[in-house]
Amino acid sequence: VQLQASGGGLAQAGGSLRLSCAASGFTLDSYAMGWYRQAPGKQRELVARITRGGSTNYADSVKGRFTISRDNAKNTVYLQMNNLEPEDTAVYFCYAIERYVAYWGQGTQVTVSS
Repeated sequence: VQLQASGGGLAQAGGSLRLSCAASGFTLDSYAMGWYRQAPGKQRELVARITRGGSTNYADSVKGRFTISRDNAKNTVYLQMNNLEPEDTAVYFCYAIERYVAYWGQGTQVTVSS
């Protein structure tokens, strides 16, 4: 059972990145999914989440810039990040949760230069 996050990297302010979180060993369609991020010296922050039915929620800091989506056929969740800001620099973690079971990805670094 594994969540594999990818797509991080270096971007300039105003640029875009798309993170992917692919599941193996289980199917995502019965799980709520989301992304957290943690910047150095800061608490972990919930960035976005998506329910099994596709309803979404976002942190105020990313509303209008980030979009979370899921493709159950590909067993993958995405985080499209547009108009990136230096404050978005962090390690991004994906998770999957169903009642009492939760899985975490290993994290992918996003660095935004000004």
